Amino acid sequence: MRSFQTILAGLLAAAVIAGCKTKAPPKSAEIRQQALTNITLPSAWKAGGATGMIRDNWLATFEDEQLAALVHEAITNSPDLRIGAARVEQAGHYVQLAKAALKPSLGIGGTGGIKAGGGGDVSSALQGVLLAASWEADLWGRLRYGRNAAQSQHASAKADFEFARQSLAAATARSWFTATETLLARQIATEMVQSARELVTFSEQRQRVGAGSEQEIAMARASLGSFEDTARQTRLAHEQALRALELLLGRYPAAELRARSELSKMPGPVPVGMPLEMLERRPDLIAAERRVAAAFNRVGEAKAAKLPRLTLNISGGAISSDVLQLKPNFENPTFGAGARLVAPIYQGGALNAQVAIRTSEQKQAVAEYGQMALRALADVENALAASQTLSEREPILRQTLADNQRALELTRQSYQVGRGDLRAVQQQQLSTLAARTVLLRVQSEELTQRVNLHLAIGGAWEKPAAEHASTTTKKP
Repeated sequence: MRSFQTILAGLLAAAVIAGCKTKAPPKSAEIRQQALTNITLPSAWKAGGATGMIRDNWLATFEDEQLAALVHEAITNSPDLRIGAARVEQAGHYVQLAKAALKPSLGIGGTGGIKAGGGGDVSSALQGVLLAASWEADLWGRLRYGRNAAQSQHASAKADFEFARQSLAAATARSWFTATETLLARQIATEMVQSARELVTFSEQRQRVGAGSEQEIAMARASLGSFEDTARQTRLAHEQALRALELLLGRYPAAELRARSELSKMPGPVPVGMPLEMLERRPDLIAAERRVAAAFNRVGEAKAAKLPRLTLNISGGAISSDVLQLKPNFENPTFGAGARLVAPIYQGGALNAQVAIRTSEQKQAVAEYGQMALRALADVENALAASQTLSEREPILRQTLADNQRALELTRQSYQVGRGDLRAVQQQQLSTLAARTVLLRVQSEELTQRVNLHLAIGGAWEKPAAEHASTTTKKP
């Protein structure tokens, strides 16, 4: 009993020794300082934007129930997200493996045989049960650094998964707007084909009464052919947009989805926060930070691997034999304890090379964070600048379209009474079609850039889980 107490005291002492703290990885501010050495973050975005804190649940601001349903369908059925979820699950299991290395291992074994005749089983000379435990005292933090690295990798995988969800929601919204835009463009092209057919009919009537010519008819038919070709191109563009959206939804790409008959409502101004706030909340940048932390811990793990390892063992069991004669002073049951110390002396430079590799990986992780941060800053500035320009262009294009439509009406009237030229009508038709198409493109692009802005500033497409839970549990 006293020996067992001594062994237990030794294990506790080793645990105390092994309790030295590991070094903490660099904080967010330190990572930004290392990664963005030539950047001074401004207090506000250079391209402007509404002030205020960044908000989540941007999908609801478009007030489009069908779009919301499509986003949820895409989130549910996406193979890419299933892959990401599996990676998160795997990273979690690696954390459990790393934690298990810090705990004692316990095993039980036994041996025995069946006695027959006058002797025992020679192949099993001993019979009994043995219980053994071993534990590596993490003297220098090697195992804890490995655990910390695995935890950081797990956090990185979860953040990457969240950004993948946000990116998929944004891609679905953009594809939905494109599907609606191409449908409306197809309708415009169809209207222009109908108008061109009417012009051919009118040209033929003019020839019959002697006021027109074969040349006018040929010109009208050529114009009709151009508009019919444009209509077919817009039809193909719409079908391709539908197939792209159906793929995001996990459906068969049959171009059977029905788009809206009008573009979604453009929401009001959105608060964009500050550049620093964006860097601290975007999931892909959070994932990059966690990869820096994981690389830092791998460096600590590699350095600790150069130091001695101490493994403590304790065992006990009861042994008997019908074949062998045990020593007279052998106590049964028996207990024992021991320790094993392994210190690396020379391994051809492998340990130093491992430290150098891990250090280089940490430098790479910091540089990759800087690269991603610069791109994220550019994403926001570009989205803000594009949104501002598009909002300025829309009223100009609206007036341009109104002027073109009025001019087309007057030109057709002049041609019908014989005071105008067919070429002028055709040219004005083209100008009107172009004006309608450009205005539609700008309106659709405004919606797309709004989605890009939400994704760039790190706004989530849905309510945070905690907020959603609190709103659903409130009593009416």
